[in-house]
Amino acid sequence: MRDLVEIGMGRTARRAYELDDIEIIPSRRTRSSKDVSTTWQIDAYRFDIPLITHPTDAIVSPGTAVAVGELGGLGVLNAEGLWARHGDVDEALFRLVQATEDNEDPAAAVKVLQELHAAPLRMDLIAEAVKQVRESGVTVAVRVSPQRAAELTPDLLAAGVEILVVQGTIISAEHVTRGGEPLNLKSFIADLDIPVIAGGVGDYRTAMHLMRTGAAGVIVGYGYTPGVTTTDQVLGIGVPMATAIADAAAARRDYLDETGGRYVHVIADGGVTTSGDVAKSIACGADAVMLGEPLAAATEAPGQGLYWTAASAHPSVPRSLVAEAVDQELDLRKLLFGPSADPRGVTNLFGALKRAMAKTGYSDLKEFQKVGLTIRG
Repeated sequence: MRDLVEIGMGRTARRAYELDDIEIIPSRRTRSSKDVSTTWQIDAYRFDIPLITHPTDAIVSPGTAVAVGELGGLGVLNAEGLWARHGDVDEALFRLVQATEDNEDPAAAVKVLQELHAAPLRMDLIAEAVKQVRESGVTVAVRVSPQRAAELTPDLLAAGVEILVVQGTIISAEHVTRGGEPLNLKSFIADLDIPVIAGGVGDYRTAMHLMRTGAAGVIVGYGYTPGVTTTDQVLGIGVPMATAIADAAAARRDYLDETGGRYVHVIADGGVTTSGDVAKSIACGADAVMLGEPLAAATEAPGQGLYWTAASAHPSVPRSLVAEAVDQELDLRKLLFGPSADPRGVTNLFGALKRAMAKTGYSDLKEFQKVGLTIRG
């Protein structure tokens, strides 16, 4: 039963929970972490860890996407980002770094990012980026916005994209625009021969609607990152992630029953900044997590220690700062698998997930979704 609270005469609000509000409860059984599997499969694509990168140029270049793939995750290129607009991305990133170093005004770097994204999209550049990833042998995934999905997808398919991510801050089953054709995700997905991951969503109903479009995966959240994203300040929109993931998992269960067995993956994107958050996301019902800011600390991340989301570059309503992450001291392998000397849960992210599963007695991700949870008093 939903926990409704009266906030005024005739108006109620639902009580919802963030990942920080919950804790995982150990069971009566433990096991060796060597007997734990973190493998995850969506459609025909199998991965060693339940990791998808947030599609921001701060952490994903073609080279980084290859590195993430070789380590067992899925790197997602942004088909509307810097690698699709600039032949010399290093120069573009240098401008951005300079703006953060030379100006204390946080809007200065955002303005530079907007200027960089005002350059026209060049399909030859994104096709070259896709080619680089594809030639490495790892799975190729690319993100497009709902507004440009129909326009860009044919060329992306021709370039060799294997998984398409249609992502906006909030997405619906039908995106309507004045003066243009609406994007009907159901017919759009039906015409494709590759799996589509779509999002973000924040509640049961929207998750169910997206599942009914034929999406292979549904993204929950919009990439909320403390100190970076400002969607709640700009639009008043927030997604308490523990509740949102659990709601989407409930939609997945009901949709599975509705269709007689079609399983849609739930991907948590927001508030996941530590290994504990990764574990809690899976425990709430996620199949995988979409990581952003934690990966900015990797030496392979192209942002040189800076982090921003795709919403930073919106031409009129930016919803993310360009923030300085921690120093880039660890390579991606150590960040994901350790060993770690940092007790804050910001390194060895998936080694810690295996340990959490082992400590609670679960051997795979699907079983771990059944672990007991408690709310902090």
